[in-house]
Amino acid sequence: MIGEAVIYDVLRQGLWIAVVISAPLLGVALVAGVAVGLFQALTSVQEMTLTFVPKVGAMLIVFWVSMTFMTATLVAFFTDRIIPLIQGG
Repeated sequence: MIGEAVIYDVLRQGLWIAVVISAPLLGVALVAGVAVGLFQALTSVQEMTLTFVPKVGAMLIVFWVSMTFMTATLVAFFTDRIIPLIQGG
């Protein structure tokens, strides 16, 4: 039987990995949103697609670039923590 401490530790590690994996995408979304908002404030252009398209494009590029990091992090977490728990270790 798995103890409470092990469950909480795995949950804590899983949440931390979720934060680490999502940080590049959220950071780029924040920077792109601020840049587009500043551009809209300076030029008085209030187009809704102007806020959406650059953010999505930047996030897609960052996702494509950091996909190997995300995959390696998740695979390491599963092989080091989850699979041994499933096998009874």
